[in-house]
Amino acid sequence: MWYVIQVISGQENQTILLIEKMVSEGTIKQCFVPIRRLKKKFCGAWHDVTEKLFPGYVFLITEQPQLLYEELKSVPALTKILGRNEEYFTPLTETDVQIMKKLQDGVESNQSWGIEISEVLVEAGNRIKILSGPLVNLKGQIKKINLHKRIAAVEVEFMGRKTVVNLGIEMVERTG
Repeated sequence: MWYVIQVISGQENQTILLIEKMVSEGTIKQCFVPIRRLKKKFCGAWHDVTEKLFPGYVFLITEQPQLLYEELKSVPALTKILGRNEEYFTPLTETDVQIMKKLQDGVESNQSWGIEISEVLVEAGNRIKILSGPLVNLKGQIKKINLHKRIAAVEVEFMGRKTVVNLGIEMVERTG
């Protein structure tokens, strides 16, 4: 099951290290901060950069939520355990997990969880065709594509509310 905890923004990776140090081995399958790859232009050239998809949040996957909840109480960097009820915190819904999996493009490790850049083709009349990447699965949810900044604004229903996330795009070829 997937869970989310709120931490101090900018302290996500340090919090992961604290969790891994303070929570008993085997309690957590994975602890990560969702990362997205983007292209940004600075110094006259385009560069690959990574940014946190949800700054201030750490995601956990566990099959032992009660034990994890008890052990997380001793981690000083946490600000809020999301979805908490009397006994322990509640998992993300299956819909939320499926959205996260749609966004992911095959990059998973212990501390990072990556969303790759989608490749797009700009056809005649500025019609956009998505060739590859996470946007392929999210066509109906794309609200705006900014070719100048190389981002696509995607509206997703996540944790009970509509959220817009900006994902990276790369123009493969311009025709017409």
